Amino acid sequence: MEKGKEGFSKKYWEKNYSSPNDMDGIGNAKLHAKYLASFFELEQVEIKSIVDLGFGLGFLSQAVLKKFKPWRFNGIEPSEHAFEKGSRRIRKVDETKIKLECLSLDKWAKAQASGARWFDLCLCTSVWQYLSDDELLQVVPTLSRMCRYLYLTVPTDLELDKQINELDFFDEAAIRRPRQFYLDLLKPHFTLVSSRIWESKVHFNEENTQLSELIYRI
Repeated sequence: MEKGKEGFSKKYWEKNYSSPNDMDGIGNAKLHAKYLASFFELEQVEIKSIVDLGFGLGFLSQAVLKKFKPWRFNGIEPSEHAFEKGSRRIRKVDETKIKLECLSLDKWAKAQASGARWFDLCLCTSVWQYLSDDELLQVVPTLSRMCRYLYLTVPTDLELDKQINELDFFDEAAIRRPRQFYLDLLKPHFTLVSSRIWESKVHFNEENTQLSELIYRI
């Protein structure tokens, strides 16, 4: 069984992503980008720098780049096969300084010096289920320092069951965890401000947040 920390093989991608257009974050990448752009526009928050922490085949990165047109974009992807395909897709977007690395999330986190320049928005979709508990405990504090806002998706154990029962998709590499595990992991470092969107507690609190509607901060 493959482990996703260091990336998956070409065989894994071809088996599990044989119909990518039907998958969340690929077939509906433009909707994800539109949602993010609408949210930050409503809150009058400028997003000028973005990093995608596990860009896979590059569909979401491409859509977000086109929507936000940031001046700086970084992306990492540990799977060599996906990195090759995703890089070609991402580099089609002009007007942005782009840096891409074939690198795992835990290695990226360890490489971020205390004074490293942070990003306005970090994308981290369908990545955490492939990291061990210890790796997540090491990564999340760094994410709160490097990301003002985090766009996070990760399937819980119930959602992995749903994938099997409703979509006939079994991800043998995904680690099964309950919802409460992820909430406990995030609570010291991030505040939930909208669906999938987390605000870093390193950069903001209730007194200095740029967001409105404090009643919805969880």
